[in-house]
Amino acid sequence: MPEVSRRQFLASTAVAMAAAPFISTSSTRARANESRKLGIAICGLGRLSEHQIAPALMKTKHCRLAGIVTGTPAKAEAWKAKYGIRADSVYSYDTMHRMADNRDIDIVYVVTPNALHAPHTIAAAKAGKHVFCEKPLEISVERCQQMIDACRAAGRMLGTAYRCQFDPHHLECIRLVREQIFGKPTILQAGFAIDVGDPDQWRLKRDLAGGGALMDVGIYALQATRYLTGEEPVLVSALETKTDPVKFAQVDETIVWTTKFPSGVVAYCSTSYKAGRIQNLRVNAERGWFELDPAFFYDGNHGRRSDGKEIRFPEIDLFAAEMDDFAQCILESRPTKVPGEEGLRDVRIMQAIYESVRTGKAVSLA
Repeated sequence: MPEVSRRQFLASTAVAMAAAPFISTSSTRARANESRKLGIAICGLGRLSEHQIAPALMKTKHCRLAGIVTGTPAKAEAWKAKYGIRADSVYSYDTMHRMADNRDIDIVYVVTPNALHAPHTIAAAKAGKHVFCEKPLEISVERCQQMIDACRAAGRMLGTAYRCQFDPHHLECIRLVREQIFGKPTILQAGFAIDVGDPDQWRLKRDLAGGGALMDVGIYALQATRYLTGEEPVLVSALETKTDPVKFAQVDETIVWTTKFPSGVVAYCSTSYKAGRIQNLRVNAERGWFELDPAFFYDGNHGRRSDGKEIRFPEIDLFAAEMDDFAQCILESRPTKVPGEEGLRDVRIMQAIYESVRTGKAVSLA
């Protein structure tokens, strides 16, 4: 495929429209036109914020770090000193409503534990801020809908942090499917497993995480099957196993599941907090196959095709890419391709997977 055409495809895919309309105020537009950079307040200063999101913000073209929200005073002081954040742009979770008076903050990036996404998103929306939220959007469909409704009522955009939708390697896989380079897809395989580590962390507590490996990393595999096929699954069947019922007493350790799509494509997926090296995505089609391995990392993703060609692009910062795209959507008054509704769809399917695990039966999503 000619390089120009490839670049055009990647660019057009990255700005695909798949969301409900939102309202952008004239004041936000005026300030954006002056600086072309929107202020982001990071809500939750854990490892992801410290090691990925904040450094990525320093690389963005349309964003800047404008504030923080934390429940730990020591972290607040450290971030203020490191990034030069003003004292009046530092908030606790109980004072987020005061952001309404802060014109430097346009977007709140919610990076707190899963079950806290809804209250923090709703607080940000009520303060008049757009919201970009880490995945999963929340731990239930009902809570996801509350977030969507709150942002819609406030006339603000809600985005879900699906960074792989901005990875050139994943965009190339989408192109290969859409253009049927190897014919129609037949079977998809996707899996992501990590060693979760510390047994005392919030990810292993049901009331904060909502689930285990599936909610945390399995969602990447689930998302990939949806944006590769361009379809919503109609049937899901799942099985769970635990090798350490003490450590994983409250959440899932390992789950495998299959989904059937309207076109007849079947996806086989797996996720685990203990299964070792699983990080792949593979599409088997009528006349060949292609895969990414690794597929879901922050960097280093690459793959190959059955015709001997590589799938390899220059590295980009995926966090910077997704934040810049969200900011551009606001600046240009256009929908994001990763809206809250997209996050809700994945949560709905994950709830069906958990239902299948509980009942031992396939669950219809039609």
